[in-house]
Amino acid sequence: MSIDLRSLDLTDLDRFADGFPYDLFAELRRVAPVWWQEPTVHTPGGEGFWVITRHADVERVARDHVVFSSQTGPGRSGAGGTIIEDLPAGIGPGVMLNMCDPPVHTRIRGLVSRGFTPKGLRPLQSFLAERAAAIVDATLATGGDCDFLVDVAAELPLQTIAQIMGVPQADRHQLFTWTSTILDFRDRDLGEASDALAVAGIGMRAYGMDLVGEKRARPTDDLLSTVVAGGLSDDELGAFFSLLFTAGSETTRNSIAAGILACAERPGEWDRLRSDRALLPTAVEEILRWTSATAYNRRTVTRDVELGGMTIRSGQKTTHWYPAANRDETVFADPDGFDIGRDPNPHLAFGHGIHHCLGASLARLEIATMLDVLLDRCVGFELTGPVEWGRSNKHTSIRHLPIRLLRSRL
Repeated sequence: MSIDLRSLDLTDLDRFADGFPYDLFAELRRVAPVWWQEPTVHTPGGEGFWVITRHADVERVARDHVVFSSQTGPGRSGAGGTIIEDLPAGIGPGVMLNMCDPPVHTRIRGLVSRGFTPKGLRPLQSFLAERAAAIVDATLATGGDCDFLVDVAAELPLQTIAQIMGVPQADRHQLFTWTSTILDFRDRDLGEASDALAVAGIGMRAYGMDLVGEKRARPTDDLLSTVVAGGLSDDELGAFFSLLFTAGSETTRNSIAAGILACAERPGEWDRLRSDRALLPTAVEEILRWTSATAYNRRTVTRDVELGGMTIRSGQKTTHWYPAANRDETVFADPDGFDIGRDPNPHLAFGHGIHHCLGASLARLEIATMLDVLLDRCVGFELTGPVEWGRSNKHTSIRHLPIRLLRSRL
């Protein structure tokens, strides 16, 4: 496709209402891989930002946390963060793990990183296998017709992060409703508020702080109790709870759902995986590359820097786009093809550098576990209605995925 850069607006969320616009970003990667987005009527704060789409450039930005700050930059009085809209200091920047630079980032991450290593996750494997089997079996028991996003893909990461964080399972669907409302812009545009957003934000914050209070009074063997004992401030604890529960339940559900959608649309890949389970690890990586559930992250430049032949000035915002980087034709052969045997697969779905996703190993384990259960039980998948995507340029999410699970004949 050809694009008119003068009229292109990546803050117009309608461009993202039917899934990520890969063709548009392929053209950006070709003609303007480091491009300045002028502010439009949709742009929060009326301030432009840089758009970075090539794999090598995205990797460089994500790796260099000194020049490309996740927290703030010159002239911003502490405001900043990882979304296009500037967040005030103390709301996200400086207190939320993904919006902190060292040494704060190092201190908070150090409290919990061991529990998210492959070794630290081993005790969860039986829990995951049992829950995944129960979720799929419940769907098959009613004939296999389901909203795969809600009934299957969301349930495993939702139940798992509740288990890890010490959240009662009975509360998980309320938290799911709040996080979905916060992340999906179906009733608003960037920088705008709504009654539903206010209710969800207040509810999430209050729930998190109530739970923090319970863990202080009666600590248990869970991640939130560990963090409470680590001496974080109330603002840091509230931000940690919101971030971990949201990230732990949202991105993986979209990876699972969009991965199964890819298999429903390309049944030969599911057949290939059924005939050779040794492809499961590469299938997981291809699903992560293909879905790239986090669309972009924002940084603030701390000094003038050259990137892709352009000069980015100190204090300016940059955005780096993972789905674009993960389909860079200079890195991936047939980048728009879904290949469960793709190897090597140097995708950036989890970011890079010190902000490499804390839950990467957990996400891989959840996806692999769900695939394993589905492979045991299903010969394939049949779409039974249109896919409904979330309206956001920050997260590539599926709201509803009507699918029929086709049961294996035993």
